[in-house]
Amino acid sequence: MMEGLQSRLAKPINRVRSMPTFNLLPQRYVGWLAATAMVAGCTTVGPDFRTPDAPTVTRYTREAPPQRVVMGEAVAPEWWTAFGSPRLDDLVKQALHDNFTLAAAEATLRQGQQLHAAQAGSTLYPTVNAKLGASRNQANAAGRGEGGNQQTLYNLYNAGVAVNYNFDLFGGNRRALEALAAQADYQAYQLAGARLALAGNIVTTAFAQAQLGEQIAATDAILQAQQDQLDIARKRFELGATARTEVLALQTQVEQTRASLPPLRNQLEQADHLLAVLTARAPGAADMPRFTLTDFTLPERLPVVVPSDLVRQRPDIQASTALLHAATAQYGVAVSNLYPQIDLSASLGTQALTTGALFGPGSMIWTLAGQLAQPLFNAGLKAGANAAEASLQAAGANYQQTVLEALRNVADTLRQLDNDAQALQARAAADASAQASLDLVRQQYHLGAASYLQLLTAQQQARQTRIGLIAAQAARLADSAALYQAMGGGVLDTPKAAAAATPAVTSATVP
Repeated sequence: MMEGLQSRLAKPINRVRSMPTFNLLPQRYVGWLAATAMVAGCTTVGPDFRTPDAPTVTRYTREAPPQRVVMGEAVAPEWWTAFGSPRLDDLVKQALHDNFTLAAAEATLRQGQQLHAAQAGSTLYPTVNAKLGASRNQANAAGRGEGGNQQTLYNLYNAGVAVNYNFDLFGGNRRALEALAAQADYQAYQLAGARLALAGNIVTTAFAQAQLGEQIAATDAILQAQQDQLDIARKRFELGATARTEVLALQTQVEQTRASLPPLRNQLEQADHLLAVLTARAPGAADMPRFTLTDFTLPERLPVVVPSDLVRQRPDIQASTALLHAATAQYGVAVSNLYPQIDLSASLGTQALTTGALFGPGSMIWTLAGQLAQPLFNAGLKAGANAAEASLQAAGANYQQTVLEALRNVADTLRQLDNDAQALQARAAADASAQASLDLVRQQYHLGAASYLQLLTAQQQARQTRIGLIAAQAARLADSAALYQAMGGGVLDTPKAAAAATPAVTSATVP
């Protein structure tokens, strides 16, 4: 990608030509201008941008995770609907419509597009200005090279049209326009990335809110059971049936459990506040929904695209590509500054001493001028080209790093899906065992074969195990959302993404 950048920097032309303003248009100038126009139509210095090659790797991780995923299936634009929660769908939809961060990104995109349009208007077309003027003048004979003290007082009126055009012989203006177009593309991909991040934050915060709510409920139940156990121990101590050390140990346990509740409630309230702000509401909004884990279902199909397709799907990689494109074009601008610059101008108008004669016979005036300027000595120009080349190399390195980070993100997510699936399976087995043990102790208690303290202990163990299961279930949901985000989220609403071909869909194990 970076090969041949220095070889494309040709030596500047070491001569200066100047075309003075003239009132006639000799035939030789017509031929010279025509030849120059032909050259200008096919000359653009600096390297042409070429999209970097896609990664050649075919897998994200060294080992194949056991989970079945759908290879080559495109991520749905509204990927969050795969979790089966209409309330979550409504919340994400509202956030994408009302969020102020997205509004700022959209305005920034419009700014970039309008800057490109403004530059295109002044670069691709000549500037045409109409002028109308009037002046009152006094002249003396000396101004005409005559003797005497005669003075002349007169009015002068003029009207005309002036045309100016930079010939852009070596494409510097076109490269600048290309850089602005790439910057507008960058803003478009930044907007797509902001949409993806917003949807991901809504989804994962909803999962966290559900997890915290159920953890608080389970901890409250544990606290109540511990308090009942403590009350029984105190009565037994009063009757002399137990030692004070047992009472103090149970009291310590109760207070430790009670102390664990405020941080959980604080995290839950922060999740509520975050959901409100992400949907452009005040943190204290009373109509924010509260989710439970039963509101969500794990997606049956998890899409995974191959690495060569990932670079065309993730907004961060596309944004880095746009920056590389802009740096390539800006390098072309710096190179063009070393070459001759040609400016053409023409004007056509009328000039008269009275308004009545302004458009009469003999009032017409016109000029046609061309100027070619070649820098002979300007040490800053070469340094500027070198700086632009270094910027291009930096953009290329940043692009490669962005691709590697994206591949690492997908690899981490796939391994986390695998490991958390195993953890969820173990937690579910432990929860089933704890519930079975609780049912057995409850039956023994009703038959008089187990004490109430034993029942309370079994209840605490079952609820502690349930808290671990709740965390594992929430992590499994968050992992699935993270994979959708790692794949690019399907929200990259840009012409380039829409034009990308969709690969064939096959079901396979991710390598």
